[in-house]
Amino acid sequence: MKIMRREYRGQPYALLDESVPVITDVQTALDLIMTAQYETGSACLAVPQEAVAEAFFSLRTGLAGEILQKFVNYRVKLAILGDFQSYRSKPLQDIMLESNRGQHILFVAN
Repeated sequence: MKIMRREYRGQPYALLDESVPVITDVQTALDLIMTAQYETGSACLAVPQEAVAEAFFSLRTGLAGEILQKFVNYRVKLAILGDFQSYRSKPLQDIMLESNRGQHILFVAN
């Protein structure tokens, strides 16, 4: 797992550089949170869409809710970077839209 420290507008963040799923369940999300904070000293994390298991984007698994709640509980801001247009689920689109209105979780193109 390769985590790099970057800055955006003077604020540090951790960037996960992976093209295979790293976040596959709640425990791997927690491991990533702790590793990113330890290695970069930042409470902000950017993750490419490819590093998130496909089950995350299927709301019936409950995985998205559990993982996103961990990021909020641990006060780590998360940006998932990717193209989300292929997901046609209205509830998933609603969650992404609502998350983007908040301050903890973002679903962005880049």
